[in-house]
Amino acid sequence: MNMLENYISEKWMLGDGEGQSLYNAVTGDYIASASSKGIDFEAALEYARSNGNAALRKMTFHERGRMLKALALHLRNHLEKFYAISYQTGATKADSWIDIEGGIGNLFANASLRKKFQDETFCIDGESHNFGKNNSFMGTHILTPKEGVAIHINAFNFPVWGMLEKCAVNWLAGMPAIVKPATVTSYLTQAVVKEIIASNILPKGALQLVCGSAGDLLNYVTAQDVVTFTGSATTGLLLKSYPKIVSESVSFNMEADSLNCIVLGNDVTPEMPEWDIFIKEVRKEMTAKAGQKCTAIRRIFVPENKIESVWKSITASLSQVAIGDPLNEKVRMGSLAGQDQRKEVKSQVQKLLASSQLIYGSLDSVSLIDADEKKGAFLSPLLLLNEKPFESNEVHSVEAFGPVSTIMPYKNIDEAIELSKKGKGSLCSSIVTADNKIAKQYVLEAATHHGRILVLNNECAKESTGHGSPLPLLVHGGPGRAGGGEEMGGVRGVKHYLQRTAIQGSPTMITNITNVFQPNAKGKISEKHPFKKYFEELEIGEQIITKKRIITSEDIDRFADLSGDHFYAHKETTDFAGTMFEQKVAHGYFIMSIAAGLFVEGYEKNPVLLNYGIDELRFTKPVYPGTEIHIRFTCKEKLPSDKKEETDIDKGIVKWFVEMLDCSNEPIVGVATILTMVQRKV
Repeated sequence: MNMLENYISEKWMLGDGEGQSLYNAVTGDYIASASSKGIDFEAALEYARSNGNAALRKMTFHERGRMLKALALHLRNHLEKFYAISYQTGATKADSWIDIEGGIGNLFANASLRKKFQDETFCIDGESHNFGKNNSFMGTHILTPKEGVAIHINAFNFPVWGMLEKCAVNWLAGMPAIVKPATVTSYLTQAVVKEIIASNILPKGALQLVCGSAGDLLNYVTAQDVVTFTGSATTGLLLKSYPKIVSESVSFNMEADSLNCIVLGNDVTPEMPEWDIFIKEVRKEMTAKAGQKCTAIRRIFVPENKIESVWKSITASLSQVAIGDPLNEKVRMGSLAGQDQRKEVKSQVQKLLASSQLIYGSLDSVSLIDADEKKGAFLSPLLLLNEKPFESNEVHSVEAFGPVSTIMPYKNIDEAIELSKKGKGSLCSSIVTADNKIAKQYVLEAATHHGRILVLNNECAKESTGHGSPLPLLVHGGPGRAGGGEEMGGVRGVKHYLQRTAIQGSPTMITNITNVFQPNAKGKISEKHPFKKYFEELEIGEQIITKKRIITSEDIDRFADLSGDHFYAHKETTDFAGTMFEQKVAHGYFIMSIAAGLFVEGYEKNPVLLNYGIDELRFTKPVYPGTEIHIRFTCKEKLPSDKKEETDIDKGIVKWFVEMLDCSNEPIVGVATILTMVQRKV
């Protein structure tokens, strides 16, 4: 008997007993058995905390990001192997691409996110706040990696993406993971984990794998751990209320299957491109992964005067879908994940048929290519019609997790919005419309019940990733039935694994703690001009005070002529009564330009390669002719850059805090954060 190994505490090990038998979803052939019986889960968690967490916490965000990139590049070299195994789950090449390369894509996306963070083991979160009249007391927030383990309990439908989209985020945040995939497709997850471990890219303890049951794993969680769950709402609620999770206040993120919907705007007619876009989107969502997607369209809302035309178009489109062995190039829809899954879907469809009628497909037979209906877990796409959606409960509460969807009529957009909410919370919704007003009303009024809304029309259809595609930089999750959680979402997702702490103190103390210069902190006067220093030589807080310059009326006139900016406030002939100014005022951008002339040291070639831009610029006080100004120029933050090519110059980005000061009493007339690209010495 072939047994899947679990990966625990840096060892591949078998569970005790026979375990659960796993079968090829297409042929019905035996693949392996999986068991986790006998594993010491308490020891596994402790190993992750003592080794994986300790190692990852010592790495900076940039080091973790580069680790993710290296891992993604490594896994991309083994795609052929992963695809060959994925076919056994019933997935077509297109289905497997979403799962495998989509999962690897999450590693790349999160690797790039490192640029959004400091090159530190922690990061500042949000703005800083001054609390003292004398500018000596302030506060800000920092985020630090939690000291526990991310425990991921995943669904069967995406054995690779489900793991990598979560692990990419917790690794970037600085936490290790224990992954518990759904057992029925865990053999594919295991194949990817084997390559991850073989790469030696992750520190020891950063990843462990449980192919069998989770056993008593959750008995040993602590407040520093994070548990995520993807799957049915019923199972999710049971886990969320697990005694140790409740008593320890363990962070729990739930992403549950939901009754997602699509709406056809009442402006769309058969001759419009949006009509075909709608039909294709419904067909794709019903047949991709054989409808086994937590984001799949389960409810289809159509204007009542177009309902017959729409369902006829959908059925005609579904009839063209070739079903069978995914290895056949003609096949566009494979099988469900297993025989048990097919039984479950049929059972749920029977519940739906209590108030709906089947208008396409069959529960009992399906035409296949190169496959045996009895051996494989195949099911025909099933389109149902419910003509009274306001009187039926089943269609808004029962989910058949397969190629099943129900079409329903609505009278006006208000009804469509109301119907969309009857699912009591979903991961995503779509509306297909060419009317901006319809789109705006739907989005704003339906948003409370959906985690993501796609507005689809002819303008974006070619580049749209579609109704059912969560993106790494956008949140994935939803309210109510969908679980009430969020994952991914770029920086938002990373913060889920970090502890937010408010810190208070003097600006100088906060600067030294965060390694980011805070306004009103004491600077370190530099005898050598900072522009003459290489990236690694610069210190946070290093500062120069520039020479002074008097702003003249002639300066303002020359800048107006040079820039073409002859706004009335810059003219001497203007009557300033009723304006915000007392007299002719200097252009804000002129003051910024003068600032650059004062702080730039550019007579000789130096390590500063170029001006990279301005993040923040504010003009806080008018500057009139005769005003004498000078600049306080401070090294605020340093961010390393990676070489794209071996021949690239080794460099980093330096942020400078620029304060433009009126010499008479030193009030700030302007502030900015400018960025320069600075060469490294070695």
